[in-house]
Amino acid sequence: MIGMLQIPAEEKDMPAKQAAKRQANNHKDTDQSQIQDLLSHIDFDVKNGQIWFGEQRMLLNHANALSEMREDLLATLGFEATEGVFFRYGYQAGLNDADIAKKIRPNMTWKDAYLAGPQLHTIRGMVKVEPDQLEIDFETGQFFASFDWLNSFEVDYHLKHYGISDRPVCTVLLGYASGYTSYFLGRQVAFKETQCSAMGHEHCRIEGRLLSEWQESTSSSRYLQPERLNAQIFAERSEIDELKRQHPSSAINSQGFFKAIGQSMAFKKAVALLSQVAKTKATVLLQGETGVGKEIFAQGLHEVSDRHYGEFVAINCASIPPDLIESELFGVEKGAFTGASHTRKGKIELADGGTLFLDEVVELSPRAQASLLRVLQEGELSHVGSHQSLKVDVRVVVATNESLQEAVNSGKFRRDLYYRLSTFPIVIPPLRERKEDILLLAEFFLKKFRDMYNKSVLGFTDQAQHLLLRQPWLGNVRELQNAIERGVILTFPDSYIDVNSLFPEKSFDLDPADISLLQISSDSQRLMLQDSETATPNLHSQSQPFDFSQLLNDCFDLDSFNRQIIQAALDQTQGNVSKAAKLLNISRAKLDYRIKRLA
Repeated sequence: MIGMLQIPAEEKDMPAKQAAKRQANNHKDTDQSQIQDLLSHIDFDVKNGQIWFGEQRMLLNHANALSEMREDLLATLGFEATEGVFFRYGYQAGLNDADIAKKIRPNMTWKDAYLAGPQLHTIRGMVKVEPDQLEIDFETGQFFASFDWLNSFEVDYHLKHYGISDRPVCTVLLGYASGYTSYFLGRQVAFKETQCSAMGHEHCRIEGRLLSEWQESTSSSRYLQPERLNAQIFAERSEIDELKRQHPSSAINSQGFFKAIGQSMAFKKAVALLSQVAKTKATVLLQGETGVGKEIFAQGLHEVSDRHYGEFVAINCASIPPDLIESELFGVEKGAFTGASHTRKGKIELADGGTLFLDEVVELSPRAQASLLRVLQEGELSHVGSHQSLKVDVRVVVATNESLQEAVNSGKFRRDLYYRLSTFPIVIPPLRERKEDILLLAEFFLKKFRDMYNKSVLGFTDQAQHLLLRQPWLGNVRELQNAIERGVILTFPDSYIDVNSLFPEKSFDLDPADISLLQISSDSQRLMLQDSETATPNLHSQSQPFDFSQLLNDCFDLDSFNRQIIQAALDQTQGNVSKAAKLLNISRAKLDYRIKRLA
């Protein structure tokens, strides 16, 4: 199937000025409606000093500052290297905009979705883009496009400082077009500037084709690294160097605490204590909330101890019924009780010469507590149903997410066993006290699940990263891991994980009570302050409650009513689903579901 956007033939027969005037009028009539959905996603958070497009943070920079930087690079690096830097800068901007555009226009035709790129190029103030010809065959992957460029910021600078050029000068703009289209099409596309205002032409003009179809050299082939030109261009992203350069105090060795990732002071303190006790025989008590990674710490302790050649055996005492915990820990003798058809070793014997990790140790039965105390004091145990003592050499590491001292005070836990277990207590801090570790852990889990699901997820949007840092993480590292796995599953390939993919059941739109938002109005073309006057009326807060009984008649259609309410919210927010969900007081995921259901 081939799609085409082309200037009508009758316009090509008109005198140039007349055709241009007609085109300009057509653009003037349609531009506002074409770009309003894009403008509605640009937020100026003046209170917090942030500008957002979609969920990516933006900057409002001086064009002159960019030009001055180009001059400095020309003086130090030369023309080719400088042009390469600016082409790649534009290319990356195009990639990012294409990812956002696909999310803003998921249900539009391919043409309207693709044209978000030229429109964003214009909105950014970089150049006025006028489409000329656009042909895409999705079955064969063929592509051709041509655009006219007016008011290029790169042309303005060059003419101001150098006058007429002997070559095209729109390097950043060319990189943007190439990056945007390559992402959108899923194949490497290269644009060339066939005429440039800096060379004396009436306006700039570009043409784009698949990179393989260009006979001559292009900026894409010269300035992009070869490995980025293959089919995996968007899947192969640079790995997180932070994981490879762990602080020495954060990893005793590569086999020890590598799985326990962190660089915060609270994390380093816990690791330092663990490293001090690792080579001893002391019993270690790991304390911390559920999900902080106590078993990972215990295993790391085992791997760097002198017992690393032995077994590491872990058992969760809370997951075993009280009447079975003794046989699981200490073993059972044949005939000891109904069902004991043979003699079986317990977990402690299996850990002989190694390390035993007892999680939720406070859940041990009184008899099991007494038997464990004997193991710690005498190094002996007896199978259930036997009076014969067996010698064992095992290092015990225990963990609990509640206070053992309180359990002792309430009579739930033996005081003498508590003293034996608390020889060397280590508190593993909750994730909310390890803010510096959150993004590090998130990137680690992203790589893990990206490899597990063989999915080319690019990373996190800027707002998603902000959300990760703001979350209380009551489930700690385990909750974070689950959120990242969910995000990878819900995110389309070659896209960034956004807020709603991390927590589809919640709504995380910017709260107007906490921020002052400015948005661009397509009518006035100025920044306008959002205020309560544009908000949807709250039926519950009106002095005269709405009489819903007026709607209930023989012609009433609930689906139609819901459809109208949803459409009204989308119209008011210019198609912004997240903001429409906020107006309707439901989550983005629920609104997405209802839109699909009512479609």
